[in-house]
This record gives sequence, structure tokens and C-alpha cells, in this order.
Amino acid sequence: MRLIRRPEVLQRCGFSNSTMHRLIKAEEFPSPVPLGIRAVAWVEEDVDAWIRERIDGPDDD
Repeated sequence: MRLIRRPEVLQRCGFSNSTMHRLIKAEEFPSPVPLGIRAVAWVEEDVDAWIRERIDGPDDD
């Protein structure tokens, strides 16, 4: 398991910091994992899964 920091998350997803925070608040993007008092990171697998969902589109169950 690998943790990635904010600049890499933003670069991978292609959106702004404010958009990321809005999506987290709406529970539409993975929440960060606290690393310390002022440091957070995201689980790389969670971010990759979010990106794959956008590429694959909605499920047609």
C-alpha cells in the first residue's frame, strides 16, 4: 500500500484543490488519511479506483 500526497493526487485527477475538497465533503472522492497534525495523504489504490470509475462510467447493473 502506498500513500500519495496532495500535489500528486491533484496532478493525477486534473482538478483544483477547491474541487477536491468539495468532492470530499460531498463524499464523492476518497478522504485523506491523517499523517500528523498538518499532514495528510491518500491511499493510492483509492485514488486509482476513483479514476477508473470515471473512465469506465456508471455500472449498468
